[in-house]
Amino acid sequence: MSASTTPSSRPAVTEREAREVAEAAREQHWRKPSFAKELFLGRFRLDLIHPHPLPDDEAAQRGEEFLAKLRDFVETKVDGALIEREARIPDDVIDGLKELGAFGMKIDTKYGGLGLGQVYYNKALTLAGSASPAIGVLLSAHQSIGVPQPLKLFGTQEQRERFLPRCARTDISAFLLTEPDVGSDPARLATTAIPDGDDYVLDGVKLWTTNGVVADLLVVMARVPRSEGHRGGITAFVVETNAPGVTVENRNAFMGLRGIENGVTRFHQVRVPAANRVGEEGQGLKIALTTLNTGRLSLPASCVAAGKWCLKIAREWSAAREQWGKPVAHHEAVGSKISFIAATTFALEAVTDLASQMADEDRNDIRIEGALAKLYASEMAWTMADELVQIRGGRGFETAESLRARGERGVPAEQLLRDLRINRIFEGSTEIMHLLIAREAVDAHLSVAGDLIDPEKSLGDKARAGANAGVFYAKWLPKLVAGPGQLPASYGEFKHEVDLSGHLRYVERTARKLARSTFYAMSRWQGRMESKQGFLGRIVDIGAELFAMSASCVRAELLRSQGDHGREAYQLADVFCRQSRIRVEELFTRLWTNTDDLDRKVVKGVLSGTYEWLEQGIVDPSGDGPWIADATPGPSQRENVHRPIR
Repeated sequence: MSASTTPSSRPAVTEREAREVAEAAREQHWRKPSFAKELFLGRFRLDLIHPHPLPDDEAAQRGEEFLAKLRDFVETKVDGALIEREARIPDDVIDGLKELGAFGMKIDTKYGGLGLGQVYYNKALTLAGSASPAIGVLLSAHQSIGVPQPLKLFGTQEQRERFLPRCARTDISAFLLTEPDVGSDPARLATTAIPDGDDYVLDGVKLWTTNGVVADLLVVMARVPRSEGHRGGITAFVVETNAPGVTVENRNAFMGLRGIENGVTRFHQVRVPAANRVGEEGQGLKIALTTLNTGRLSLPASCVAAGKWCLKIAREWSAAREQWGKPVAHHEAVGSKISFIAATTFALEAVTDLASQMADEDRNDIRIEGALAKLYASEMAWTMADELVQIRGGRGFETAESLRARGERGVPAEQLLRDLRINRIFEGSTEIMHLLIAREAVDAHLSVAGDLIDPEKSLGDKARAGANAGVFYAKWLPKLVAGPGQLPASYGEFKHEVDLSGHLRYVERTARKLARSTFYAMSRWQGRMESKQGFLGRIVDIGAELFAMSASCVRAELLRSQGDHGREAYQLADVFCRQSRIRVEELFTRLWTNTDDLDRKVVKGVLSGTYEWLEQGIVDPSGDGPWIADATPGPSQRENVHRPIR
């Protein structure tokens, strides 16, 4: 196939083919234990997370030293209000971050990086993101999913030596997967990489390229066609942004995170050396998903920052603002919101630190833990920010600039709400995270009984699956009947002035109940289970609450054993677990009592126009134009707005 060949249309992909592509990309085996996987199977493996793992002394010292330098920098050099107002991080701030080594936090010292582990990397993102969320995004997009992490996991030694020193000090990187008409279904990826001698020739358009406007290096996912000597498939490449044919066509603007450099990037006949291919042909999605296993943990770090700030503002404002003769904090309607913010902030930090330390230890498979952390943190942080706006009242809706202009403290509560909203969408929307985690949670069941519900399997395959399932369930199901959660003395080491042992017993009992519910649903719906997205989402949300409760109790015990606010930590863990248990019970009720079937009927009516009369009486300000921009491959017709920072 010649280098000039381009696809005439986007690949036509059936639902089954899309699922097969996603299934092939996921890690197929569990070589290490997983606390969350065991939780979904009804097995509460507290031993996998308690005692709480900790960084070694050398890593902690290195991390604390960098945090001190970073704190001084963001306090003296970063003006978050300026970044929000001008919708851009000043070049001198980015240069200062480079000099500080912030772009090389996760890069090994032998390549010029700081060699920080996930724990201190996330603490740094929490600190930087509190000064300006846009800076947190800049740093995490570069290191969590940009060039450094894929090369660390899948790159050759030569690639690491070529690119990592640049990423550590001078170059900014970005990750390019999404296209104008391709989001969570990468099987329809249209960007192509055509083999031509010792090169590949890239053609296509990528959307929402965070850091793409200022990036020097890109990780690009493109489809290699199958041909003689080429297995083909979605493949990852490192691409120089200044290569001929690369055009940044637009810098996108959003409701929040106004300082991020996110754009649209077009590739037209871009020659990329085969030496820049990361991994083998066809490994691109696996590389992306594996990178995200730990990359997703950067998002909970920003949510922890949001929670801590919400708590600080809620405390200070609610003590100063009086209504009906006393501070508003002493009114129960407001006080309950403050309690929720405090307890949830404690839980989010517990989840983030635990998952991060587990990633550093590499003793456990944390693909579910990382996904749960992202899902749970993004949802809870948004709720905390919404509650802060409510506590602030009209001032919560007013911009910080307006508050300052009329002589009050410029509290950017409404900005926080806008900035956090994207967390429920990017790096896997809440809906996609539900499905991703649910797939991993039922992996053990599909491994032994998947062929039973697959309509394309032969009778012989089904018979073998039935025999395997019989053996598995004969051993597994009886273990869901009773456990330590029913013994009053269990987890006694968590019983002090405040008793957390009862919450851990609840987690153990509820994990078994969750596993029984999942098994019952699979037995009831079988092959239709994958369409029951409402049910699967609730199953995952219950698991997320149980994980957060476990992490909170373990963190409280760690702090108590260290003499570091242990009594207060136990109080916060206790309150969080009590709040969480109420949410869990509601979710269990909604597993079987819901409007899912009715919702599907209404949706059919909406799409068929049955309720179109309900839309009358308004005007539509969105105007005309296509829902999805044209992404036909070809030369760019627009000015290149790429803005390298040097």
